[in-house]
Amino acid sequence: MSGAPGDTQSGLRDRLTDGLYGLGWTAVKKLPEPVARALFRTIADQVWKRRGKSVLRLESNLARVVPGASPARLAALSRAGMRSYMRYWMESFRLPTWSPARIKASIDVTDAHLLTDGLDTGRGVILALPHLGNWDLAGAWVTTDLEVPFTTVAERLKPETLYDRFVAYREGLGMEVLPHSGGAAFGTLARRLRAGGLVCLVADRDLSATGVEVQFFGDTARMPAGPALLAQQTGALLLPVTLSYDDTPVMKARVHAPVEVPESGSRTEKTSSMTQALADAFAVGIAEHPEDWHMLQRLWLADLESREDRP
Repeated sequence: MSGAPGDTQSGLRDRLTDGLYGLGWTAVKKLPEPVARALFRTIADQVWKRRGKSVLRLESNLARVVPGASPARLAALSRAGMRSYMRYWMESFRLPTWSPARIKASIDVTDAHLLTDGLDTGRGVILALPHLGNWDLAGAWVTTDLEVPFTTVAERLKPETLYDRFVAYREGLGMEVLPHSGGAAFGTLARRLRAGGLVCLVADRDLSATGVEVQFFGDTARMPAGPALLAQQTGALLLPVTLSYDDTPVMKARVHAPVEVPESGSRTEKTSSMTQALADAFAVGIAEHPEDWHMLQRLWLADLESREDRP
């Protein structure tokens, strides 16, 4: 029995999406680098000019980060933001072909000793990052320069074949990738940390709708509780990290001061305090480089509620 028209259209859309990403990982890495950079900048500019939902959402988010910015300033930021976002994709498609020397030379890390010293203690380390810059490149630096494997969590994407592509890509960079759904990820992460391992989590957007409410650029958002809970349960060191681009091929990274577990309070209170501290560190990096924050989805509760109120 054939499926409904909507199912057929969804299936075609899924296959097209998967095919386009597959083309990216096979074709883009074969282009001369100047050609690839020019191509992705052109794509970014064309997407920006269309003023689609993603661009408008990015501008809305940036309006909170840069309060009082004029429409012209927001437009310039969103254009730079789309270029930054496309740089992330261009680099990610080409990253599997980069030599270890190229990976090491492509990132400049400030206060990396906070990470290496933490690992040397054997207590386990959690790196928590927002959607800034290229977090896959940062991960590749960890596995290549520091020669430290780590475990991360990936959102289950549709179609499933696309999720499999991302898992294979990140595993090829030396990462252990766990699915976000299913409930088993937290236990595995805790075991890795108790063994003195490293866990890296992108943690500025809650995917469960059960995260922790934080104050973020003057309004309430929800961020995942996982990093704070893992630190409490395992004794691991919790380090915020922010990333940024500039006009050079070298991405900048900063390891921020550890987020400590409060000495008093309930688990809920401790989790709230620690997640707020993460949000504050993220806000510092995002405010310094708003164009590199690739947040093209709704984040603040007021924006989520306005969508839910629509008929």
